[in-house]
Amino acid sequence: MRIEGAVKTWNDDRGFGFIEPVHGGQEIFVHIKAFTSRAGRPEIGQRVTFEVEMTSDGKKRAKHVEVVRPKRQEAKRRNDNPAQWGTATLFAIPAFLALFAAASFLWTVPDWVAGLYLGASVLCFGVYAIDKSAATAGRWCVREDTLLGLGLIGGWPGAIVAQQVLRHKSNKASFRAKFWATVIANILGFIALSSPLRTMLSV
Repeated sequence: MRIEGAVKTWNDDRGFGFIEPVHGGQEIFVHIKAFTSRAGRPEIGQRVTFEVEMTSDGKKRAKHVEVVRPKRQEAKRRNDNPAQWGTATLFAIPAFLALFAAASFLWTVPDWVAGLYLGASVLCFGVYAIDKSAATAGRWCVREDTLLGLGLIGGWPGAIVAQQVLRHKSNKASFRAKFWATVIANILGFIALSSPLRTMLSV
């Protein structure tokens, strides 16, 4: 028998949480592998239907979990597909390249800075790929703080490419808000350390 409920708690890093049945009763443990569709990561408050099975130690857990999507929500999801606005997002990279070129022309930017951005971007893309693979397989995922930290130190161009190419972390609003905050912080830091402002700050 299928039961309707809502995701009460969810630990995205460990890939499990609990579902609260709509008619009340005991909260049911659910693992990421129990979801039949991997269109996106589970979110707190998300409506689902599921079946219940007993584990070997006599505890209940959800199986064959399906996300309930109203028609209007489904239409909105299609309109928000990263493929429709991903090109605009990628404009951030050429804009930064133009800024980097201007800074190199006007001020003295050490050669290692370009190497740092390139190396961090390659590393960041690789970590996103690992996280995507873990999410698909239902394994423990890379912590979001790690992904954000790699972007903050200069890997955000690689992160943007990974988000669009791998279709990973491109729809989660809370993560994207934090991600773009780290991008802005990194660019401001680059300007401050490359411009004459660095000398003023060191006085």
